[in-house]
Amino acid sequence: MLRILGRSSSINVRKVLWTCHEIGLDYQREDWGRGVRPVSDPEFLALNPFEMIPVLVDGDVVLSESNTICRYLAAKHGRHDLLPLDPAARAAVEKWMDWQAADLNPAWVYAFHALSRNSPDHRDPARIADSVASWKKQMALLESQLGDGWVLGDTFTLADIVLGGAVQRWLLTPFDKPALPKAEAYFERLRRRPAYQAHGGDGVA
Repeated sequence: MLRILGRSSSINVRKVLWTCHEIGLDYQREDWGRGVRPVSDPEFLALNPFEMIPVLVDGDVVLSESNTICRYLAAKHGRHDLLPLDPAARAAVEKWMDWQAADLNPAWVYAFHALSRNSPDHRDPARIADSVASWKKQMALLESQLGDGWVLGDTFTLADIVLGGAVQRWLLTPFDKPALPKAEAYFERLRRRPAYQAHGGDGVA
C-alpha cells in the first residue's frame, strides 16, 4: 500500500490526498511535520533529506515535492484526463503546476504567515505589503485566464488540484482584496468535488 508521510493539515499533503481520492487509491498516511513528528528525525531524513512534507513511498519508489508526487500518481495509474499523454496537452497542465509552485506560492508566503498564522517572524509591514501586492498581481493573472470551466477548459486536471488549495488560501486570508468573480466561481466548482470535500481542509495550515 502507498505510504504518504505528512500531516493532513498541510496544503501540500492535501493536494496529494486529493489526487489519490480522484484516482481512487488506497494509502496509509503517517503524521509528520509541524506539531507532530519532526522532519529532522533520522527516519524521515533517510527518505527526504530536504526535511519537507509530503513524502510518498510506493514500494521501492520514494518521492518528495507534492506536484511531482501528483504527476507520478496520475501517470502510473493511467489517468490521462488528469495528466495527458500528448506532449502539448501535458505541457499545458504542467505549465500551470509550475506557475503555482514558482510564481503564485512565493507571492503569498509572507502575507499568509503574517495575516493568517499571525507568525511572530513575519511582522515587517513593508514585506507584508509587498507580498500582498505580488499576491494580488498573480491572482489577477489567474482571473484573466479563467473561463466557465476548469483552468484548461472542460477537463479537470492536476492543474486544478494544485491551484485549488492556493485559491482557497487567497479567499480565507484576511486582507482587502479586489473582487475576482471568475476565481470565486472556479473555487465553488472545486468545492463541489467529493475529493475536495474529503481533503480540502480549512486552508490555513
